[in-house]
This record gives sequence, C-alpha cells and structure tokens, in this order.
Amino acid sequence: MPYSKPFQLECFYSCDKELALNVINGKEELDPSQNEWDWLGHGIYFWEQNPRRAWEYALENSKGKQFNKKKIKTPFVLGAIVELGECLNLVDQEAIEILVEAYHGLEKTIKEAGEKMPKNKGDNRKLDCSVIQFIHQTRATISGLKPFDTIRSPFSEGEPAYPESNFTKRQHIQICVQNNDMIKGYFLPRPLKEYNPNL
Repeated sequence: MPYSKPFQLECFYSCDKELALNVINGKEELDPSQNEWDWLGHGIYFWEQNPRRAWEYALENSKGKQFNKKKIKTPFVLGAIVELGECLNLVDQEAIEILVEAYHGLEKTIKEAGEKMPKNKGDNRKLDCSVIQFIHQTRATISGLKPFDTIRSPFSEGEPAYPESNFTKRQHIQICVQNNDMIKGYFLPRPLKEYNPNL
C-alpha cells in the first residue's frame, strides 16, 4: 500500500472570486479537471501548503499567461482542508514502482490494440495522464481495489533558483483529489490582503 494516512493538509485552489465565494457558501462545487493533458490524471488540483503560488497562478491566468479552460476574471485563492486517504504519493518508492508497472501495462495494452502510445510534449502531459488513468482503471477492473482518493507529487517549475541549481523558483507539491469526500472544508487564507486582495 503506497500511502494511507488520515491526516489532513492545508491546500489552495486557484480560481475566480465568484466561484470561490459560491463554494464557501455551499452554492457550488469544484469541478474535476478532465483534460487529456492533466499530468496527475483527472481530478481537482490543489497547491499543497502554498497559497502564494496559488495566487500567482490565478493572477497569471487572469492576464492570459496561464492556460485554463475556464479563464479567471477576478483572481482568487480558495483554501481547503484535504484528507489524503488512500494516496498515491509519488515521493514514495512503492508508488513510483506502481507508476512504472502501469506504464508497461499501458504500453502493452496500446500495442495489442495497434495504436500509438501517447506522448508528453511541453505542458501537454498526455502520457503521464494516460498512465495515471490506467492505474485507476486497472485497480478497479483487475485488482478489485478502489481508485486512489488522492495523488500527491512534487513538480519542478520555473528557472533554477541559482546557477547550476536543481531547485527551481516555482517548485511545489500538487495534490490531485479523485474522491471529493476527501475535501473536508473550505476557508479564506490569511492574510487576506496578501492572498485575496480582491475580496
């Protein structure tokens, strides 16, 4: 079992102000992303313990510098308490082994069907998405296991923090929530002026 802990994390979601306030007031729910290029598969994506990066993304999206199917008009950061539950934690060696095994299983399945393997190209991570989705499908159909509740992975982004560094200026950890029951509640991150100046 790669990672199963009941503990909760503070996570942050980049979105439009109207959506955030509707979610907090129980009038609307967050929709899972279901793009073929979503690197951690389909689900609701959060920044783990990183409200500043969530704000930067929301602001850049509103200016057209970050792509999203739903453009953000008024940038906003929604805080969420997320329980990891049954988590595919991709900093854990056993989880990486599951990932590698899934890749080979997907490759075999696609070759047998006479089709071509999906490929990653820049920000379009179609291969990674396909591997993660294959994990969920095979757990349910072959192993008789339930899909993972969440997926957690580090992501290296941006320029090197300093010359020859392996650290990047925008590296972060993302949580992809598959099971919405893992979202235990929402909040407005403080200080409000820093993370939500549009409130």
